[in-house]
Amino acid sequence: MIIAVTSENGEVFQHFGHTPEFTIYETKGDELLGPRVIPTGENGHGALAGILDALGVEVLICGGIGGGAQMALDEIGVKVVGGASGNVDEVVKGFIAGTLNTRSDFSCHHHEHDANHRCGDHGCGEHNCHQHHDK
Repeated sequence: MIIAVTSENGEVFQHFGHTPEFTIYETKGDELLGPRVIPTGENGHGALAGILDALGVEVLICGGIGGGAQMALDEIGVKVVGGASGNVDEVVKGFIAGTLNTRSDFSCHHHEHDANHRCGDHGCGEHNCHQHHDK
């Protein structure tokens, strides 16, 4: 199984659409291979889904993710495990062991971000983000 995690500096990045990199792991039997860090460049949701598809990713672990991105990943057969936070290595180990703690409401419902906005700054996923961004 190939697992990708949205990441920055070894921590789970909290907004899929703006992730600067993916940390990639592969399981072979009981062995966990990786990590391998793949920079994403300046890409949007569609391009990020394409990167994951090209890498053969089967599971994406992330913080927050919007509904459109979830649908795009579903279409290419990537299972989304959202609401994760913390050290990337520990998160993947927890996922494999079945002990990963996640937030149940991890969907971001907004797309109007200012230049300095990060979903994790206001707890994206813990409540409806659109409350902060309605015009």
